[in-house]
Amino acid sequence: MDQGLGTGKESAGDRADRNFVELLQGARVAVTGVQVLFAFLLTVPFSPGFARLDEFDRRLFYVALVSAAIASICYIAPAAQHRVLFRQGLKETLVRRSNFYGIAGALALAVSMTTATMLVVDYLFDGTVAVVTAALVAVLALWSWFGQPALNRSGPAEEDGSGSDREDA
Repeated sequence: MDQGLGTGKESAGDRADRNFVELLQGARVAVTGVQVLFAFLLTVPFSPGFARLDEFDRRLFYVALVSAAIASICYIAPAAQHRVLFRQGLKETLVRRSNFYGIAGALALAVSMTTATMLVVDYLFDGTVAVVTAALVAVLALWSWFGQPALNRSGPAEEDGSGSDREDA
């Protein structure tokens, strides 16, 4: 894409802008789910059945709630930092930091989803079913969000036909 440089290549600033927009688009997808989960978890202690939870389930709830809060913070951080750092010439720093927050947010979300699922399944069934279900949820999240992409990073680059052998994001 020609960005007015006459070379047909984007400048470092244009690339940082594009990467940041792509990171924000990805965060928008995740933040809605995180916020729904977080909001739901905030209401759970006020439901009548919460008093029946044993100590283990209360600890599971605590981990699910705190990790959902951490995921929310991580997914909101890039937009908030962009506002604070606006026109400071730190877009590339913001892109790298936002990528870190996206990964941290996804890890926190995986923890929250796993522990929330384990809490509900433990409430409905015995501990073995809850542990197996939570393990499957954790493995699926870790594989699809991190394991599979890690294999792509370590393998040979796929040619996409655009003349670029590497994607920035």
